[in-house]
Amino acid sequence: MAIALGELGALDRAVFQAVAQTPTPHLDDAFRRLSLVANRSRLWLGTAAAIAVLGGRRGRLAAVEGVLSIAATSAAVNMGIKPLVRRRRPQRVRSAWQWARSVPTPGSTSFPSGHSASAFAFAYAVGRQYPVLAVPIGLVATAVAYSRVHTGVHYPSDVILGSIVGAGTAAVVTSAYERTIGASARQPVHGRPS
Repeated sequence: MAIALGELGALDRAVFQAVAQTPTPHLDDAFRRLSLVANRSRLWLGTAAAIAVLGGRRGRLAAVEGVLSIAATSAAVNMGIKPLVRRRRPQRVRSAWQWARSVPTPGSTSFPSGHSASAFAFAYAVGRQYPVLAVPIGLVATAVAYSRVHTGVHYPSDVILGSIVGAGTAAVVTSAYERTIGASARQPVHGRPS
């Protein structure tokens, strides 16, 4: 088992290095901007607001579940997993062309990626309630997750497992929310026949 984990670690570092050493001048600025706009879940909160305003009742429900999923996921990642694992961020070697893709290195530890976790939590929750948005939001979530490797602040395993944590947390949150809302919707209103 230890040998297999060592090999996975070596593969993780090799993929990170391959991305870091591949010049992509036409993509660098786009991934850097995407990574930055996803800071503090601004991208997802703005998307939730648009869905709530434009999507009617279903859109409001999708937005609420999406935001609740982000909140629960952020708490699990930042107060639960990161303090336990304490993985260091990757060392970045910045050549002249790599400055175009660089974002500030966060002060938190690397594992798991909070950006990826929040992205996939939101994508899962919204896609569940609003299936027509599942693919487009899932693609943006995937791009956000990859952007964290592209900009040099996470290893690939950080974003893969962050994405799994986010989707899993969202599954729990949305199921609990649905049971709570469904139960309250079935309760008879006082003064009305049930």
